[in-house]
Amino acid sequence: MTAVAVAAPSGPRRTPPGGVRARAAALAGGSAPLLVVALAVSMHLGSAIATGLFGRVGPVGVLWLRCALAALALAAIFRGRALALPRQSRRGVVALGVVLAAMNACFFEAIARVPLGVASTIEFTGPLLVAVVGSRRPRDLGFALLAGLGVALLGSPSAHVDTAGAVLAFGSAACWATYIVLAKRLVGEAEPLPVLTWTLALAAVVLTAPALARAGGSLWDGHVLAVGLAVAALASAIPYLLELLALRMVSAATFSILLSLEPAIAALIGLVVLGQALGVVEIAAMGCVVVASAAAARAAASP
Repeated sequence: MTAVAVAAPSGPRRTPPGGVRARAAALAGGSAPLLVVALAVSMHLGSAIATGLFGRVGPVGVLWLRCALAALALAAIFRGRALALPRQSRRGVVALGVVLAAMNACFFEAIARVPLGVASTIEFTGPLLVAVVGSRRPRDLGFALLAGLGVALLGSPSAHVDTAGAVLAFGSAACWATYIVLAKRLVGEAEPLPVLTWTLALAAVVLTAPALARAGGSLWDGHVLAVGLAVAALASAIPYLLELLALRMVSAATFSILLSLEPAIAALIGLVVLGQALGVVEIAAMGCVVVASAAAARAAASP
């Protein structure tokens, strides 16, 4: 049965509820790529700053500061809202905290050995796997395969990548894939803010022993704490909150493809902030993931 619109004699015209929901969904899908770009810039800028502390407290020490200070900052700013986690979500947050600790520990150890852009490109194989497994549209599979080609280029003989750094980056990729799946499930039943706060706090608990063993009293140095607070804001609090908000707007598969922009952003920040120039093969790999990300972002923004 087809509905027929009848003009009312007077008064404002009402928009059907279904139309409102469709417009809201279209708007959400269009803003998700902007959130992903913002979180990528913030994340990798914070990671670049973090490398300056590796010589003093080690990658794990910096990571512990990042997680602990970010959790404390969120709790101090948002107070009860940051801690109001539903009972049914607590077990999932514990698992997410452990995965987050492992993911970032592997990534920080990787960027201590290979350029930031290379580590980020290898790490993208995690979201790529989620995209391939979770997508039901042929075009999404094509975007994922194109990004995968870029990652494969880094394994060619002409690319110069430290083996240990590459293995650690692939370990971070496996954890990232797990993180996306777990986080997508959690933000469907709880608000992103308390999920993030408790996840960061639990990750800090997991990392406490190895961080203290490596850095000891250096963690309490004023300069280290100041830089650690900046890293916590740029590389944890801001990007992870944006990430959880984006996961509410689009599917895990679409979100994973959009993340393919991260390696190119990481390479640019590595060049500008750290002076890490890349070769032709590495630049070609970045090109593949940028093209895949741009195509995916356009598809995600379409109603």
